[in-house]
Amino acid sequence: MKTFLTEIKTSVLITLVFAVLLCGAYPLAVWAGAQLLFPAKANGSLVTEADGTVRGSALLAQSFTTDKYFQPRASAAGTGYDASSSGGTNLGPTSQKLNDSIKAAVAAYRTANGLAADAPVPADAVTSSGSGLDPQISVANAGLQAARVAKARNVPVEKVQELVAAHTAGRDLGIFGEAGVNVLMLNVALDQQYPVKK
Repeated sequence: MKTFLTEIKTSVLITLVFAVLLCGAYPLAVWAGAQLLFPAKANGSLVTEADGTVRGSALLAQSFTTDKYFQPRASAAGTGYDASSSGGTNLGPTSQKLNDSIKAAVAAYRTANGLAADAPVPADAVTSSGSGLDPQISVANAGLQAARVAKARNVPVEKVQELVAAHTAGRDLGIFGEAGVNVLMLNVALDQQYPVKK
């Protein structure tokens, strides 16, 4: 009986020690290390304006619908750009619904950006990503939107193209993926440098 009680006591003590270490000390150490080494990333890569207003996270797409802003990829996450319902459409390449929605999106994109009826349209401009929250668009997509944004802000298109170039991130490690433009960061920069007069 004494051995049984000793084993129970040892088990309870070990459980308590590991609970304190793994549920308290370890998470606290990871949090403190992250705050010390890379606080912006640890806190969600928030994008703030000069007055301290948080515009969003550089890691998550959000909806921009007016002509004065660059528009992100379409989103199928929840009702659109819903970080709590990340996901794609789950429509396959043989889906007529997907085919019809892409055709409609191509026509709408061409109209919104003043393109010819047969102008090529980048795939990311008319399809949603797997997560529905990709913060970047392709350089080609941004380039086609630049004239619309410049006209809405009444600035030379070259100035908008300079901002696009300044906010273009290259391939990961120089070889993976494609160059992309973070839409939120670009739109915040546009508001700062070329605000629309109300």
